[in-house]
Amino acid sequence: MAAPKKGRRPAGGQSRPGRALALILIAMVALTGGMFWSGHTTPRLGIDLAGGTSITLKAKAEPGQESAVNETNMNTAVGIIERRVNGLGVSEAEVQTQGRENIIVNIPKGTNEKQAREQVGTTAQLYFRPVLAVAPAEQPAPNPSATPSSSASPKPKASGATADKGKGGTTATPSASASTQGRALSEALKAPSPTPTSSSSPKASTTPKPTQSGDPATNALQQKFAALNCLDPKQRAAAGQGVKPADPIVACGKNSLGQWEKYLLGPAEVNGKDVDNAKAGLDQRTGQWIVDMEFTDAGSKKFQSITSKLSQQAEPQNQFAIVLDGEVVSAPRVQTTLSASAQISGSFNQQSAQDLGNILSYGALPLAFQTQSVDTVTAALGGEQLHAGLIAGAIGLALVILYLVIYYRGLSFIAILSLGVSALLTYVIMALLGPAIGFALNLPAVCGAIVAIGITADSFIVYFERIRDEIREGRTLRPAVERAWPRARRTILVSDFVSFLAAAVLFIVTVGKVQGFAFTLGLTTLLDIVVVFLFTKPVMTLLARTKFFGNGHKWSGLDPKRLGAKPPLRRSRRTSAPVDPKEA
Repeated sequence: MAAPKKGRRPAGGQSRPGRALALILIAMVALTGGMFWSGHTTPRLGIDLAGGTSITLKAKAEPGQESAVNETNMNTAVGIIERRVNGLGVSEAEVQTQGRENIIVNIPKGTNEKQAREQVGTTAQLYFRPVLAVAPAEQPAPNPSATPSSSASPKPKASGATADKGKGGTTATPSASASTQGRALSEALKAPSPTPTSSSSPKASTTPKPTQSGDPATNALQQKFAALNCLDPKQRAAAGQGVKPADPIVACGKNSLGQWEKYLLGPAEVNGKDVDNAKAGLDQRTGQWIVDMEFTDAGSKKFQSITSKLSQQAEPQNQFAIVLDGEVVSAPRVQTTLSASAQISGSFNQQSAQDLGNILSYGALPLAFQTQSVDTVTAALGGEQLHAGLIAGAIGLALVILYLVIYYRGLSFIAILSLGVSALLTYVIMALLGPAIGFALNLPAVCGAIVAIGITADSFIVYFERIRDEIREGRTLRPAVERAWPRARRTILVSDFVSFLAAAVLFIVTVGKVQGFAFTLGLTTLLDIVVVFLFTKPVMTLLARTKFFGNGHKWSGLDPKRLGAKPPLRRSRRTSAPVDPKEA
């Protein structure tokens, strides 16, 4: 008789359940340890369960643009605000319109709630404007007849895809003197956008001579620049507001030393719509936090054009100001032509750089908004609903266990253990997903978890019935466990695939709280496959080797009389009687 080939499992051979059980045990220990290590031992709750903040925003149009407050712009604003708050890790935020000009934002209680409150109504109108003049926060505007005086104002250097990577970091350069600014101010207002010079000196000023020294608009802007006090918060907030992109403006901003300055700026050359992506990072040369921006194709051409012009100008007109909602966040010098990307530098820390990158990445709101009210939402109603939901879930779970015990008897022990493992994995993963991706557990998500109890129990029933079918056909328990598995496995995978596909479609086509239900249903469906493959089947294999199950005890759920099979379920090897040599 030929021996079986080495390494090939004989037909009907047993699997190795120890490996699968060890794998899921390691995963459970690792996930549980990660949960305690992160410090988040409970799932993050949604606004209906934990309370939070409700913000009412009212749209306001610029003068002469009242028609801008329309359904299209309001829906666009809702989408942008929703992406902003979820980009901060505040999941399950509710953003919806109310009436014609109001937007309601409900933000769950959490670590980023304060940030979200600050950013939901930020318009995030971003413009790149050429700098015409700079002065200290309280200093009057430069006078052409004034005596020269220096005003040191260190400025960051612009950088981009090809910008000054090896020049040793940002250097501080004094601003032009007050008298020089005064002589150029009136002229610069007549031609706000610098033009390239034909002079042999690359830094020579090319501002054309004034054509109307007494232009009322120019004089009014000069007076506004002179009167501006950037140390006054009210004046800072009002500066740069309500001005069209094509008009020059006055604005406030901090220099690299954190000191307030006032700026006279030309028309916008590039706007926030030309920014394709923005993210925070550390400048390797200076160790300061910056915001890296990448432009669209059209934006790259505009940025290349303006930086080409500015690189040929003298201080301060070789600077461009990055203006966000009327405030100068950075005013770097241009030393070379840039195109593909740029950096916003200034007095950023990690949080403020990430906030700015988040706002720019998701775009500017099409309208300006005014905060009408900020209210605290209690979780009293949601707590009552959660309590009722948990009672319903407990009743459902008790009925499932009662059915398993009555019908499957000893096999119900395996099902209950598997349900416990699935519940533990679900809880731990939900707790970890809170800080990881901002997942928040709301009432629909709780409903999804309750529905998953039935899906998980269905997988056990499919497997147990396949085993019983094999036993009815006359096979013993251990081969029946192995032969039933391939058939049960196919059925379980098909059933779970349909459930997961339904959850995925529901998650994609819906918004708000319904997505919480779909996400939880999809997660628990995947965990069902993991538990059945790595726990239920290996445990069944091990218990099939015991006398209680192997001999078909009446409480094992494999009672021969109930199944219609002939006992014993586990055959004993026949021992051949010794043959008498005399009879042979």
